[in-house]
Amino acid sequence: MTSPYRKLADSSQGLIDRSIFSDETLYRQEMQQIFGHAWLFVGHVGQIPQPFDYITSRMGESSVIVSRDGDGQIHVMLNICRHRGMKVCRYDSGNARSFTCPYHAWSYSVDSKLVARAGDLFGVPGYEENYAGILDKSEWGLQRAKVEIYKGTIWATWDHEAPDLLTYLGDMVHYLDSALHHRDGSDTESEVFVGVQKWRVPCNWKIGSENFMGDYYHDVSHRSVDLANIGPGGASRRDNRETSMHRSTSVCFRGLGHALVGTLPHFEEPEYLPKYPDNPVAMAYDREVYERRVKNLGSGMRVITQAGAVFPNFAFHGMQPRTLVVFHPVSPDEMEMWRIYLIDSDVPEELRELLRRFYLRYSGPAGMTESDDVENWVHAHHSSKNPVAQGVPYNYQIGLGRTKPVEGLQDAIDGGLVTEENVRNFYDRWADFLEGTPWESPALRATQGGGD
Repeated sequence: MTSPYRKLADSSQGLIDRSIFSDETLYRQEMQQIFGHAWLFVGHVGQIPQPFDYITSRMGESSVIVSRDGDGQIHVMLNICRHRGMKVCRYDSGNARSFTCPYHAWSYSVDSKLVARAGDLFGVPGYEENYAGILDKSEWGLQRAKVEIYKGTIWATWDHEAPDLLTYLGDMVHYLDSALHHRDGSDTESEVFVGVQKWRVPCNWKIGSENFMGDYYHDVSHRSVDLANIGPGGASRRDNRETSMHRSTSVCFRGLGHALVGTLPHFEEPEYLPKYPDNPVAMAYDREVYERRVKNLGSGMRVITQAGAVFPNFAFHGMQPRTLVVFHPVSPDEMEMWRIYLIDSDVPEELRELLRRFYLRYSGPAGMTESDDVENWVHAHHSSKNPVAQGVPYNYQIGLGRTKPVEGLQDAIDGGLVTEENVRNFYDRWADFLEGTPWESPALRATQGGGD
């Protein structure tokens, strides 16, 4: 018997019901079934480099504290006091050994000299007189998420029975590596660059995820930006010598929900072409990185990701600009977008400044490309609530029946460059979670590669 969720998102026919972008009941189910179980990106280690550094992040609607303890371990804790529910931390970032609720001053520590586990309750005003010494503080610590670190990225899940992160990512990890690694092909981690941009968009969170899944078809929206030559070398948007010389395609991972636009594995490295003709320092560095890349990768795994997304709400650009993106749900009708920018740590200052300016004019709330996307998303979301259009599904039929497996990648499907197979796969995974069967997918087996 077909579940109601697969009727709403009918991937076999390529028909998506408008209510999945606006229905309050479905949204509440997503918060419980998806954001209560999936692995979620919460930050980068470069944001908390020192002991007791912290940031506040989000897991679905929930505020969480991402903190590094005195031993260097990273913890993710629900930012809700166990006494009466006030936030115990109201800052975006800082350095603190403990967090004290401003309501009744219950205090929680991440210092192993004071508590057994990060987030344990250690301070309760009037403990002896008000509780007669019977309150077991070890039972009233902050709620803790399961945490894993992958090449600088921090992930967490509330489901302590969830499979490990590498199994969850599967062979999508190779494409994520293309953004996290140094551009010379080594596994040297990138660093966080120019801070984090956060802004709210009046549309459903899934619309943003869809766009990064591989919607190459919408490139007409950016025609004016391409004509303006906003790329770092004064061409197009990204100065993509790699993908302009080699076939890109759309790849999705069956049973996992992840997808991307990029190259197939083991593509042939293109001949070097100058990217920054007006900046000799940048051009010399770029040539050096190219030569190191050819040497480092040899005949090994070579992929390039233009844009990709990990189910449910994390996305990234693997090329310029290299950014990590999160679409945090706020309500059925609103999301909060976060962008974290990455750069190689050895980039010379002249190129660093050039890229800083490029990143900001490309992405974020003032970015020219982002502005095009957001305008589309807002109107698309508004149309999902239109009373006349209710009952008329959206058409996601491009590329139906035109897929083939990707050699060398587990559970990967090549849909061709212009396809909606990636998004249909996303909604199959969406239905898995809402049905309560997210870990029954046969694709959730030990990953075949990627991580060290």
